[in-house]
Amino acid sequence: MRAVMKLAIPALAAVLTWTAPNEAAAQQQPCPVRLGGVLSLTGSMGPIGRFIGETAQLAVEHVNQAGGVQGCQIEFLLRDDQNQPSVGVDAAKSLVDVSRVPALIGSISSGVSMPILTSVAVPGRVTMVSCCSTAPTFTTLGQQGQTQGYWFRTLPTGLIQAVSAAKITTDRGWRRTVVFYVNTDFGVNQARDYQRVIQRLGGSAVVLIPYNENQPSYRAEVTQGLAANGDSMFLVGFPQDSATLLREWISNGGSQNLVLNNALRSDEFVRNVGARFLNNAWGMDNAQVEGPSVEAFNAAFRQRFNRDPNGPGLHTVYDAVVVVALAMQAGGAPITGTTIRDNIRAVTGSEGTVVLPGVEGLRQGLDLLRRGQRIRYVGATGPLQFDQYGDVAGPALIWRVRDGQLVRDSVLSIEQMQELLRRVQG
Repeated sequence: MRAVMKLAIPALAAVLTWTAPNEAAAQQQPCPVRLGGVLSLTGSMGPIGRFIGETAQLAVEHVNQAGGVQGCQIEFLLRDDQNQPSVGVDAAKSLVDVSRVPALIGSISSGVSMPILTSVAVPGRVTMVSCCSTAPTFTTLGQQGQTQGYWFRTLPTGLIQAVSAAKITTDRGWRRTVVFYVNTDFGVNQARDYQRVIQRLGGSAVVLIPYNENQPSYRAEVTQGLAANGDSMFLVGFPQDSATLLREWISNGGSQNLVLNNALRSDEFVRNVGARFLNNAWGMDNAQVEGPSVEAFNAAFRQRFNRDPNGPGLHTVYDAVVVVALAMQAGGAPITGTTIRDNIRAVTGSEGTVVLPGVEGLRQGLDLLRRGQRIRYVGATGPLQFDQYGDVAGPALIWRVRDGQLVRDSVLSIEQMQELLRRVQG
């Protein structure tokens, strides 16, 4: 059975009356169970956001084909935030106030996820799980008790990416790096972490240059960067604007020794820049551990889309949806944001029968939960263990562009990443 999916791009002008609808007094679970999604399907994140949305839908389909939760199918209500905070907040309010969703998947950008979390999810007691928002600010809010435990993310924080990028840079022997970063929490934090880490590894960030999204040209920023006389460039941004900036950088003689952040692991970005200019382009992303859980997801993805799951956010969004669905089953009826919050760690902990991605794996997991038994979901990204602030650890992928293709170069294991972090933080 195919899952029900509704796609809309809301632009709500009216101010909605705020309630906390997800702590309903009903004793039986009405069907279908609604799950909200707020992702960037258009705008600067559109080239990767559309694929992330499709993968979230695949996870919902797998859960429904495996029998659903609490005797119900899941209805996935996906909204486009256009990578705009105000649009994302309006979309989330509609999903919570009107559609009565107990959980939200998203967003991709930290700058969109943050206002949704603080102004919608936490006040509404709605669990929010992001595949892609890496800003350390979420951890800080958790430490201060402001998330009330409703925040989770299925990929490591941006510090992992900054450390990986600095290692790529110094491993290549590049010592004077010009850093361009999108002027959001995501970009600011990653640029600052990179500057601090690369100094510990023997290199330098000679200049940090912010840029705003949705500009027709970045000539002023490029001119400033060229004046720094660097031997390489680290680019932190999203595919659409980053392609514009990088084309101007290269056309004006900028170095083609390039380090790219995870959001630029996109075939469309490579095409828009031109593969011939990216032969010495390297990047980082969240990696998956080797093993049957990753292989199960990869095989299911290929069967559904007839292509490999290359690109940021695909493995992590699948896991985001699945851990919510399993927590819905584990928490009993009625399903609320609080019961989901309180059961996510129970279905991903260190005890219980191992459950893998895919229809058969999820069918086994849901059946075990219905019988009151414990499970341990080992996902598309490998084992998931959320700390008290909703963060996870993970390995890092080093990739590059070769003959116009995005190819894997190497993987830094969790143990290697921990050792590298001790080195740069010691």
